[in-house]
Amino acid sequence: MVFSKKSLQFIAAVLVAFLPLFSFANTTQDTLKVSAETAVAEQHEAHAEPTDLKSKIDAFKNHHVLDSHSFILFEDEEAQKEYGFPLPIILWDNGVHVFSSSKFEHGKPAESNGNYYVLGHDEKIYKTDASGTLTGDEHHPTNVRPLDFSITKSVLTLMVVALLMFWLFTSLAKSFAKNGGISAGVGRLFEPIVLYIRDEIAIPNIGEKHYKKYMSYLLTIFFFIWFLNMFGLTPLGINVTGNIAITAGLAIITALITNFTANKNYWGHIFWMPGVPTPMKIILAPIELLGVIIKPFSLMIRLYANIFAGHVVLMSLIALIFLFKSWIGGSLSFLLSFALSTIEILVALLQAYIFTMLSALYFGSANEEHHHEEAH
Repeated sequence: MVFSKKSLQFIAAVLVAFLPLFSFANTTQDTLKVSAETAVAEQHEAHAEPTDLKSKIDAFKNHHVLDSHSFILFEDEEAQKEYGFPLPIILWDNGVHVFSSSKFEHGKPAESNGNYYVLGHDEKIYKTDASGTLTGDEHHPTNVRPLDFSITKSVLTLMVVALLMFWLFTSLAKSFAKNGGISAGVGRLFEPIVLYIRDEIAIPNIGEKHYKKYMSYLLTIFFFIWFLNMFGLTPLGINVTGNIAITAGLAIITALITNFTANKNYWGHIFWMPGVPTPMKIILAPIELLGVIIKPFSLMIRLYANIFAGHVVLMSLIALIFLFKSWIGGSLSFLLSFALSTIEILVALLQAYIFTMLSALYFGSANEEHHHEEAH
């Protein structure tokens, strides 16, 4: 059978148009309090391996985009084994409780100093009893949650990236000092990027007078986000910058630096804008103050939404290869997945650049000098 070029283009367009119609979400069932007799059985069923293809795809997507209390490298479906390593659980519940996440195997409750805890579908830890009783909805239990300071997969990745950056840039600094300002080794790869951030981002947006005090943060935030984004493109199920808690933390740091290092002109433009009639100043003051909150919020949402959506769309396209079970649909899905993967490499760098650029813009506005023309 021979397909013309227009026919293949039409098929591709139809497949792309109908992608939103595929839904792999499982329906939830509202339940009352789970009795002690049936709790263990339901916990085993909830944590059992999915059998149908759509459920497996849905479980894989959740495993990839959500944080986890264990680090699974790969799975052997035939042997029903997972290869990885558990991570430490650190809880505060009338005292510190430390144990391994391997105690949560097969949905069983974990015991620590007479207290029992269970790991929910949302990877959150809930306090329970010896039978693993959960109250409320199966996917949204109402049990008490202890303070969780565990080393999760995202926290472990943050530590790895921090150590990697420390090693890379201490090596770069040592090579500079040793070779008279000339980088050597791996530093040659990162030196042009450092210079670009200084000459094209920091100085133009902040100014030569104030840029130096922000350079360390701008370099840190750029490489930190970039490295985390690149780790997210590996098949290890890492999605740190697709976690809104992480992006919120980064945005809050930028907001704190902006507001605590701002000069009086910055606050003067917010609360009593010069060159504007007095009635308008009263109206503009709350709007400008609201902008102080909106700026970090936009930083948080922009990074989170782009990274999270990219992961979900890419995994959905890959899943279509197994759902179509035909050479036409599989080939088109593979080509789209390959193209999107290439774009995601660019997006990983672009999002780090945008976050750094906007941070520099906010720092520049906080240190803008007073102009006499505005006073008149």
